[in-house]
Amino acid sequence: MAQTSVSIRIDEDLKKQFDAFCNDVGMTMTTAFCIFAKTVVREQRIPFIISRDVPNAETLAALEEVKEMKAHPEEYKGYTDVDEMMKELLA
Repeated sequence: MAQTSVSIRIDEDLKKQFDAFCNDVGMTMTTAFCIFAKTVVREQRIPFIISRDVPNAETLAALEEVKEMKAHPEEYKGYTDVDEMMKELLA
């Protein structure tokens, strides 16, 4: 199979860190990028989650509260009607 070159631009410090990681696991950066490219082509997706929204502490606490509610539904009142909920909240 014919080989070709790909040139990418990357932050110098990130390159040093990535190169050190690759060396630690016994591969070159070229091998790491080829593994990434082959995985993308095989799976037809980026092989990891790409997310820009990291939940803040308040959101994480709310998620934990929901988990607790699901674990003990008998301790929490639920609503199927928004008007009923608002009536109780404003009472």
